[in-house]
Amino acid sequence: MIIRFEELDWQPTAMGDLTLRRRTEPSSGQEIFEVKLGEEFLMSSLFTVAEEELASLGLAAVEGVELTVLVGGLGLGYTAVTALRDERVRGLTVVDRLATVIDWHERKLLPVSAELVDDARTNLVEDDFFALMRSKPVGDHSGYSAILLDVDHSPRHQLDPTHSDLYAADGLRALDRHLAPRGVFALWSDDPPDGDFMGELDAVFDDAAAHIVDFDNPVTGGVSSNTVYVARSRS
Repeated sequence: MIIRFEELDWQPTAMGDLTLRRRTEPSSGQEIFEVKLGEEFLMSSLFTVAEEELASLGLAAVEGVELTVLVGGLGLGYTAVTALRDERVRGLTVVDRLATVIDWHERKLLPVSAELVDDARTNLVEDDFFALMRSKPVGDHSGYSAILLDVDHSPRHQLDPTHSDLYAADGLRALDRHLAPRGVFALWSDDPPDGDFMGELDAVFDDAAAHIVDFDNPVTGGVSSNTVYVARSRS
């Protein structure tokens, strides 16, 4: 009997059943890790270029050294690990709503888990990123050098409809309160550049840009694209 998929973990969550599975990609023999929420595919280690570019493009826009970075959405960990590879980063906080996802990395079930959790700069936090952004910063925190967000499919296609307010100007202004002066906000999207969302970014931030990230797709045999938005705080 040929087993195409190995289920590494399954947990019920408030958003649906969350499944982590491992398989071998027939076209390359590569070991692939996939996450499903209910019947919907959330992410795959077969496609990590844009997640890595979220960190690379976002941090490339940040000036200075001794950076503090907030990542919204842990997932398979590629955005967070790419951020840690920037030698200027002195602190990385990763917020995920699902304790299960944090547990996968703490158990080192995923390819980059060890690199992520064994780095003393990493802090994994179970919380609602969107609720945190709506709240006022507490204490004497001077703001993050960069906020990197990869949770929803795109500004128009959210996993949870309660997230939608962040992608409008008022929600972006609330997020901006958590950035350091001239800090950078970067967002991954599965959709092509969205003119309406660019308008919302331009209303709040400076230097807003939509970067198209192309990558080879072994499933289709062609090239696929994601979008990474990058914008700078005016404060």
